[in-house]
This record gives sequence, C-alpha cells and structure tokens, in this order.
Amino acid sequence: MKQVSYFLAAGLTALGLGAAAFAYSGEQFVTCHLNPNGDNFLALRTCPNSNCDMLQKLGPSTYVVTMEPYSTKGWREVIVQQNARDWTYSGQKGWVFEKYICPVDFSE
Repeated sequence: MKQVSYFLAAGLTALGLGAAAFAYSGEQFVTCHLNPNGDNFLALRTCPNSNCDMLQKLGPSTYVVTMEPYSTKGWREVIVQQNARDWTYSGQKGWVFEKYICPVDFSE
C-alpha cells in the first residue's frame, strides 16, 4: 500500500498537482460590525497596520475577496469588489482589519 501511495504522490507531483500546486482563489466577505453612530466605515490600508496610509473608506455592505486563506496579526489582504457577483479581481487592493469583515452567506 505504501508503494501505491508513493507512486500516486510522485505521479501527482510530476503532473504539477501536488499540494503546493493548488492556488487559493479567495473567499468573499462583506464589511460588518461597523458603528453607524461613529465613522461607519472600514479603512482599506496599504499594509497590515493602522499606521499605514488609508487607500479607501469601505462603507457598510462592501464586498471584498481575500487574497490569502489566513490573517496576518488580525489583518487580511483583500481586493474590493463592485458587488457580490464581481469576481474580476480588478478592484482596489489593500489590507483591512479582519474583525470588520464577515463571510458572505449564500444560503439566503
């Protein structure tokens, strides 16, 4: 059995289908938990730090797609989408604080 697994793994690697070959295509999120009595926006920043320059103010219900599957110290690299169906990856790219984005629920 080990020999079959080895040949399968070797064959997939030779075809470029090893674990490292699977690209992360992003997950869709929407801005959430914003304070309507406060500034009511999420800052899109140039780097994962609140001291970095702000690129854009993202209002309530702004859709974004993540660039990496995990956060960096609470920050996520994203691309801003025009709407829920925009998968062009052509919007403004930057960093947002993960606490203020929620996964899009497609069950509704």
